[in-house]
Amino acid sequence: MFGLFQRIPSITTNELANKLTKQTLLLDVRTAAEFQNGHIPQAKNVPLNRIGSYEPKSSGPVYVICQSGMRSKKASKVLKNKGFDVINVRGGMSHWAGTTKRGR
Repeated sequence: MFGLFQRIPSITTNELANKLTKQTLLLDVRTAAEFQNGHIPQAKNVPLNRIGSYEPKSSGPVYVICQSGMRSKKASKVLKNKGFDVINVRGGMSHWAGTTKRGR
């Protein structure tokens, strides 16, 4: 059974940078406006308020990022409860030092 205090695996933004490939499923759960102001190029924007209805098109780990790590932690719990292999990105975009893209 899933507990209230289930442990969600997490990684740092540096660890994420080393793992990113074209196949990596990275969800950015910030608002559309935050996402358009700058995001990791291959990230898919699924705002936190829509994460409950999200269904990944591929299997494998789902990395979740937000601005600071709080919303991504909430989103990770929702996805974990749906049975997905989820990894939260600690520190979020505020700690991301890699390439970013503006717009959609």
